[in-house]
Amino acid sequence: MNHQLAWRSIQTLFFFTTVSLINIGCSPSYVIKAGLAEWNILSSRRPIDEVIQDTATPEHIRNKLVLVSEAREFASKTLRMDVGTSYTTFTQLDRDTLALVLSASPRDQLVPKTWWFPIVGSFPYRGFFEDNEALAEQSVLENEGFDTYLRPTSAFSTLGWFSDPILSTVLRQDEISLVETVLHELSHNHLFVKGQIDFNESFATFVGRFGTVEFFCDTPESSPRNILCLQAKARLRDHAEFEGFFSGLIRNLQVIYQDSALSYSEKITLRETLFSRHLADFKSEVQPKLEVLSYQNFLSTPINNATLLAQIRYHSRLEKFVELMEEQGGLKNAISHLKSNARSAKDPFSALTTDSS
Repeated sequence: MNHQLAWRSIQTLFFFTTVSLINIGCSPSYVIKAGLAEWNILSSRRPIDEVIQDTATPEHIRNKLVLVSEAREFASKTLRMDVGTSYTTFTQLDRDTLALVLSASPRDQLVPKTWWFPIVGSFPYRGFFEDNEALAEQSVLENEGFDTYLRPTSAFSTLGWFSDPILSTVLRQDEISLVETVLHELSHNHLFVKGQIDFNESFATFVGRFGTVEFFCDTPESSPRNILCLQAKARLRDHAEFEGFFSGLIRNLQVIYQDSALSYSEKITLRETLFSRHLADFKSEVQPKLEVLSYQNFLSTPINNATLLAQIRYHSRLEKFVELMEEQGGLKNAISHLKSNARSAKDPFSALTTDSS
C-alpha cells in the first residue's frame, strides 16, 4: 500500500472515531468498529488499472473491472455526474458479504425505526460487520415488538468523503447488475440530501436502472452489448410490472393500518391475511408476465413492515423520476435538474416537477 492510501486510511479511522464522541445516537464502540472495518477496506485498495494489467488477475475479474471503469467514465462524461475518485481502486475482501444491514418497524405501522449518524443524519437502517452483533441487535428489536429485516449488502458509498473502492463482493454480479450498482453508488456521490433517505435511494435506483440501459444501448447494433441492451430493457419492464403489483399491496395495507376502529391484534390478523392473498396473486398473475427477472426474493423473504419499507425506500415515486426524464429530454438533463433543485427544496421530491425550479 502506498503512503497516500495509508494516510487516507488513518484519516478515515480518525474521522469515524472522532464523530463517535459527539454522536449521541450511535455508541462509540459501534463507530470505532465501523471505522476499523473501513480502514481495512481502504488500506487494501489497489488501482484498478494495476489490477487489470496484472497477469495474475483472473480473466473474469479483469473483464468485470474493465466494465466498472467504463461505467464510471460513462457516469462522469456522459451523465455529467461528480464521481470524485470513487471506483478507481479495487479491494479484494476475504468474505462473500461486505456487511449485514438491519432495519425495523412497528408491526402495526409502515414507519421505520431510525438511527442517527453524524454528517449524514438519520438513517432507517444500521450496518454490521459482525454477524453475531447483527443477530443480537435483531433479537433485541424483535423482543421489543418490532418487525425486522436483516440482509446482506455487497456495496457501499461514503458519499464522496473518501475514495471508495469497488469491492470483490460486487464483482459477483452479472454485467447488467454490476453496471447498475456502480451507477447507483456513484449517484450518492453526486447528489445526497441529508435526512432524506427515500429520495436519495430512489434517485440512485432511477439513475442506476436508466443509466444502465443507456450505457448498454448506446452502441452499434452489431456490438455484443446489444444483447445486454435488450436484457436491460426487459428488466425495466419487469421492474414496472412488479412495482405496479407492489403499489397495490401497500395501498391495501395502509387501509388496514389507518383504520382507527381496529385494535392492534385485529390489524395484525388482517395484514397476515392480506400478505397471503398477495403472495398467491404474485405467483399466479405477476410471475408469468416477467421476462428475465423472477423476483424470487419476494417469495423467499418473509413479508413484514421492515421488508416492505426496504422495498419502498428504493422505489419511491419512480414513475415521477421517469416523467421528469421525459420532460427534461433525457437522463443527463434530469440529473442536472435534480442536482440544482433537490437540496434547496423542503421536500426533495418536489424537485421532480419542473415548476419547482
